[in-house]
Amino acid sequence: MKALVTAMLIGSLLALPGCGAVQSGVGAVARGFAGSSGGGLCGDPRLTGEEVGQVPGKLPACGIDEGVRVTSVEGIPLSQAATIDCRTARTLADWVEDTMIPAVGRRGGGVAEIRVAAHYACRTRNHQAGAKVSEHGKGRAIDISALTLGNGDVITVEDGWRGGRRDRRLLRRLHGEACGPFGTVLGPESDAFHQDHFHFDTARYRGGSYCR
Repeated sequence: MKALVTAMLIGSLLALPGCGAVQSGVGAVARGFAGSSGGGLCGDPRLTGEEVGQVPGKLPACGIDEGVRVTSVEGIPLSQAATIDCRTARTLADWVEDTMIPAVGRRGGGVAEIRVAAHYACRTRNHQAGAKVSEHGKGRAIDISALTLGNGDVITVEDGWRGGRRDRRLLRRLHGEACGPFGTVLGPESDAFHQDHFHFDTARYRGGSYCR
């Protein structure tokens, strides 16, 4: 009996297409699992929060198919939970990791909080009657108005953009390096509606990112 079982096992192994193919299949399954969970919100360990699923809107063009509520990025809390889609959440995480954290560095003990001015809201652009639905109404946008440092100092877009040299340089770097990862980047020099915050969204345009 033992010999028969051994022979059957050997036969089964020989029938397989080869060890490489078996390992590759297991790897693909493992990667698929990691991509869907990834140890964090949206499969990204840099993001903390919760899934909220479909978010309906009062206007036909509003809503999010698979929304999430982000509470912190790279361990840095948001001043209010931001309801956005996963693409926007991951793009925000890229900007925080690649631009914001290095730009601020150790100043004031580093960034302790990101002040969110707006996230999902079913509305038109700049609240203007007759305008197209804002990217905020699709879960693709987040507005950031300030950074709070570990020592309690607050760097605001409204005061810092035209303030002292150090804040001006920092805020212009935060604004400039968001252009590309985000499809739209608006700040104080764009129009009267963005004097006190940065608007970031993940809309895509044929001509590339729109940054002002």
